[in-house]
Amino acid sequence: MIGPNMATMLCVLTTDFPLTTERADQAIRLAARQSFNCISVEGHTSTNDSLILLAPASDAAGQSDSALPQFQELLNDVCLELALKIPTDGEGATHLIHIRIRGAQTDTDADRIARTIALSNLVKTAVSGGDPNWGRVVSAAGYAGVPIQVDQMKLEINGILLFERGQPVPFEPAVVSRSIRQTPTTSIELAVGVGAGAAQHWTSDLTADYVKLNADYTT
Repeated sequence: MIGPNMATMLCVLTTDFPLTTERADQAIRLAARQSFNCISVEGHTSTNDSLILLAPASDAAGQSDSALPQFQELLNDVCLELALKIPTDGEGATHLIHIRIRGAQTDTDADRIARTIALSNLVKTAVSGGDPNWGRVVSAAGYAGVPIQVDQMKLEINGILLFERGQPVPFEPAVVSRSIRQTPTTSIELAVGVGAGAAQHWTSDLTADYVKLNADYTT
């Protein structure tokens, strides 16, 4: 049950950096948007998510103000490091899948495309089997329900170009397959136009072990 909407997940962070309640709330929400809310395993959200930041109280703006950007950056990094452990250790997972979308009209559109690809069982099983199936990725982007410019689309898997300007390009399937099989993280980079919108998402592949573990969960 991993599909955070801040999944079954409990995370407590502590810091000695003094923060007001308002600033702590803002900081952890920003960090969550860039980390825990950008991961999934099967997209099934849980009822008991918790992400907690504990910090010493600060009365108001003060000498810590100048250090806030650095604190936020470190908090973002810690949250992302912890968040990625979840899909990496997904039930039966053999690959972490890193999906990066660019060229959408807005960041929200890019995020929707990234999540749609991440939740595609056909994409996830293709990665599990080392299948460089560009059609599954491109079609998932197409049914995400947001505008895309097909003639500007470009897809790379592990840095290898598979699809460009609305057409597949020549590539060596065995080379791409070997790249997927031999690396624990599969990179999917997809341009969907020339807009400024961008997003990224991390998920795990879908294996026979995942099905068995969850099919036999109570029996």
